[in-house]
Amino acid sequence: MKTFKFFLIFGLLSVVMLSFTSFDQEEWVVPDKYQKMKNPTDPNEDQDIGKQLYSKHCQSCHGKTGLGDGKKADEVEGDLGDFSSAEFQSQSDGALFYKSYFGRDDMPNYEKKIPDEEDMWLIVNYMRTLAE
Repeated sequence: MKTFKFFLIFGLLSVVMLSFTSFDQEEWVVPDKYQKMKNPTDPNEDQDIGKQLYSKHCQSCHGKTGLGDGKKADEVEGDLGDFSSAEFQSQSDGALFYKSYFGRDDMPNYEKKIPDEEDMWLIVNYMRTLAE
């Protein structure tokens, strides 16, 4: 009888623990091609354009300073990230481009809204300025 109770309690605890993991967002795998992709733009040029594009397309969710506190942030289920964090900033430019341009889940795809890929690279450059 003790063995049965042990397995019953263990089983219930396992189900409870697994239910908490459903709130974790699945790891965002960036294809190797994009991980290694080099930014074709000069980060010191066209900074105002990158900031304007960020304000137009990103700020409503990610916030003015990239803290994930935009006016639409509460409507998003996933983690909006903290663009100032070392973890975010340690990603390659290509990874940031990929995630920002192609999106997934609540992060929209911007291939049609921003058809010129250079504009997305300018946004990546602007996101780099939001480091701590």
